[in-house]
Amino acid sequence: MISRLKGILDGTGDGQAVIDVNGVGYLVFCSGRTLSALGNVGSAVKVEVETHVREDHIHLYGFSSGSEKAAFRMLQTVQGVGAKHALSILSVLSPDELFTAIAAQDRTLLTRADGVGPKLATRIVNELKDKTVNVALGIAADAPAAARTAAVKAAGSDTLNDAVSALVNLGYGRAEAYGAVQAAQSALGSDAALDRLITGGLKELAG
Repeated sequence: MISRLKGILDGTGDGQAVIDVNGVGYLVFCSGRTLSALGNVGSAVKVEVETHVREDHIHLYGFSSGSEKAAFRMLQTVQGVGAKHALSILSVLSPDELFTAIAAQDRTLLTRADGVGPKLATRIVNELKDKTVNVALGIAADAPAAARTAAVKAAGSDTLNDAVSALVNLGYGRAEAYGAVQAAQSALGSDAALDRLITGGLKELAG
């Protein structure tokens, strides 16, 4: 299995790139975000690779970062989400934006991707929320169980959700409102009052 390629960018096309590694050209399917990061033809490049082996083909999928590769894998655990859908989503959302959108249950952001309608976006949010909430909250993988439990509990508190709703009513996207309020709560403490969370969230958004 190929897990990484390092070589010269030989060419790019719609959703794909050819990477020359010691005279061998590898066709790699990529998100628009990764294609932009690769730079110009002739540049030295390195991509993380996911190899899909099927009866009728072997496809290589390339990523500019390990986090994008992880997001690609995670998206495909959802029924109905294939490699094409996953790359489409990662073309419009970075891994961090994707994790935050799912944790905030912001289906609208997901539907910005080609081929992702409201039903599929809802399924993605419902099936991946528990897997991404820790990432979106910035909880380290080795954090103590008590810290992880407290952070997740705080994220689901009525006060936090009310503050998010207030910012959404002011015209902000749900994902950005969620991120701003969560940052404000981290600074103010888990017992911060609603008005302080709203004010703190607005300051985060303004900054």
